[in-house]
Amino acid sequence: MATYKKKYKPEGKKEANQIDESEFETAGVLNTLDETASKSEKWIEKNSKPLFYTLIGIVVVFLAFLGYNSYIVEPNELEASNELAFPRKYFDEAANAGAGKDSLLNLGLEGADGKYGFLDIADSYSGTDAGNLANYYAGVSYLQMKQYDKAIEFLSKFNSDDEMLGPVALGAIGDAFSDIDQQNDALEYYEKAANKKSNEFTTPMFLFKAGQTAMSLEKYSKAEQLFAQIKENYSKSDQAKDIEKFINAAKYAK
Repeated sequence: MATYKKKYKPEGKKEANQIDESEFETAGVLNTLDETASKSEKWIEKNSKPLFYTLIGIVVVFLAFLGYNSYIVEPNELEASNELAFPRKYFDEAANAGAGKDSLLNLGLEGADGKYGFLDIADSYSGTDAGNLANYYAGVSYLQMKQYDKAIEFLSKFNSDDEMLGPVALGAIGDAFSDIDQQNDALEYYEKAANKKSNEFTTPMFLFKAGQTAMSLEKYSKAEQLFAQIKENYSKSDQAKDIEKFINAAKYAK
C-alpha cells in the first residue's frame, strides 16, 4: 500500500507565487500621494498669479496700517493731547473759583486766544484718547453749570475702563438725571457706576446714592439690598459708618 507523504514548507519562506498584499497597499498609498501632490502642483501653478496678488495685498494692507499709525494716528494723538492742556487749565481754576466759576468753565468749553476748548477737541479729534477725554471734561463742565441735557449728552459720549474715571462719568450722568428729577434714570446710572469697577471709593459711594434714590422711589427692598452691599463688602468706607441705620430705614419702610 502506497503511503502518502505530506510535504512541508520550510518556515519563513514563501512560495514563488504567494503575493505580499502589504506591498500593494504601500504602492497604492504612494500613488495616491503622488496624485495629490500632482494636483496640488497643478492648482498652485494655475492660481499662482491670484495667490501672488493676494500676498502682495496683505503686505500692502499691513504696511498701510503701520504707516497710518506712525504718520497719522500717533501724531494726531500727540497734537490732541497738547491741545487739551489749554482748556484743562481753566477747568482746574474753576474748581477753586467763586463767582467767576461759570466764566472759567465757558473758557474751557469754548477755548480762547485761538486755542481749542473741550468742544473743539471733542469734535476735531474724535478718534483720539484726548478727544474722548474732552467729552468727559465738557460733560462735567456742563453739569457744574447746571446745563443738564448737555452734561448727559457729552458724558454719554465718553467711554473709559479707567478704575476711577469710568465709574465717575456714569455717576455724573446719574447726578444730572437726579437734578432734573428723573429718578429712575438716575438709579440706573448710579447702579452702572457702582458696578463698572469695584474699588473702595467709587463703588460704595454710588451704591449709597443708588440706595438713597431707591428710597425716594419707594423701592425699599432694592434700597435695603444696595445698603447691605456696602455693609458686607465695603465696611471700611465712609458710607459704611452709619449704614445700619439706612438698612433699618429701608427694612421697616416696606
